[in-house]
Amino acid sequence: MNVRNVNMKIYFKILYFVFFTLYVSTASFANIDSTSSYHIKIEGEINLGLPNYLSRVIQEANAKQAGAVILEINTPGGRVDAALQIRDAIFDAEVPVVAFINHEAASAGALISLSCDSIYMSPGSSIGAVTPVDMQGKKASEKMVSYLRSVMRAIAQRNNRPVDVVEAMVDEDIEIPGVIEKGKLLTLTTEEAVELNIADGMANDLNELLIKLNLSEKHLIRTKITWSEKLVYFLTNPIIASLLLTVGIFGLIFEVRTPGWGVGGTIALIALALFFGSHYLVNLAQWTEILIFIIGIVLILLEVFVIPGFGITGILGIICVLISFVFSLLPHLESIDFGEFLQAITLVGLSFIFAFVLVIPVIKFVPKTKAFQKLVLDTSETRQEGFRSTPESYEQFIGAEGVALSTLRPSGIGLFNGNRLNVVAEGEFIEQNENIKIIKVEGFKVVVRKIG
Repeated sequence: MNVRNVNMKIYFKILYFVFFTLYVSTASFANIDSTSSYHIKIEGEINLGLPNYLSRVIQEANAKQAGAVILEINTPGGRVDAALQIRDAIFDAEVPVVAFINHEAASAGALISLSCDSIYMSPGSSIGAVTPVDMQGKKASEKMVSYLRSVMRAIAQRNNRPVDVVEAMVDEDIEIPGVIEKGKLLTLTTEEAVELNIADGMANDLNELLIKLNLSEKHLIRTKITWSEKLVYFLTNPIIASLLLTVGIFGLIFEVRTPGWGVGGTIALIALALFFGSHYLVNLAQWTEILIFIIGIVLILLEVFVIPGFGITGILGIICVLISFVFSLLPHLESIDFGEFLQAITLVGLSFIFAFVLVIPVIKFVPKTKAFQKLVLDTSETRQEGFRSTPESYEQFIGAEGVALSTLRPSGIGLFNGNRLNVVAEGEFIEQNENIKIIKVEGFKVVVRKIG
């Protein structure tokens, strides 16, 4: 009996070990699919909606431990900051990232291609011309060229590409005998790129590339950009961004000019939330810019509702708001061209001008509309109808002279014929024990002026 029990225990232990081993093996390799591959098509201008899309696909490929991520590239270039974000996503990939240049990879497209682990090109394609340009299409400053040249050099060194050939794509002052003469920017054909070790081979189409990479066409996952990524790209478009700024500024101005919280403030909140939110998602706006904007709004509100007149606080608030807008439109690069600063300042300036132009007729004509009048009480409590806003005793003090019992900064206490009154100084502050005179009464507000 004891021997049988021992044998049964050994049997169950062996059975448990077998099932446990099978379970671990299944769990370990459930997400591994080395025959599958992810396909991303990059065509048209490189924009800020692309990095998030590409990062999402690479993370999914990492989780599935796919065979590769294939970038099919056909682009004339685009934003350098977007291309650098894509470069970082490629460098962080745990699976091979392959660039398939199908026709053209210029400027930012070449930067993305050279960041990949391997490059294949279809016949008749080209790669190169990475020199940065400004909004007018002219060559950017030497500082920006030097910065981009160092970026491309680092990429070439990482992926074992010829550094001098890559640098010649950025700077026309580089001369390579037999390849490019000084004064010309380097752009390579498919054959030239393969010969100079810029590309790893040729492929007529995507199917041929999959065969060369030992990947199955059947397991190719063709990805698409999501609606949310499209929305972020739409909201960060310079035209839409300027429109959101205009609407936001208009709403703030309209809200300040109307009592209480209403439609203007709500519209401003929505527009500015869309502006900062979309720019934050594409790494244009950081928490620093958002904090500067909030500080600016607080200073403006203090100037309007707390501090009399309009002075340094309001001016500082406006400056903070402008700075937050400008920096939210600038790419976060180590080197920024002056033209980008000028473009951002121009965009913000035009938004302010359009907002002020729009708010003038709205404030003038909207109160006269029937819809607006239904929301506002148009009757008034006049003296002729028997309404009085202040006690009679306040008004009979107009013209009375007395003394300031406390320093008026601007409010304080004054003594008039034995009566202590809460008063407000007109204009400058009035020191304690100065002679004062009541010049007017506005509701419960008694206004005084220094005598002499």
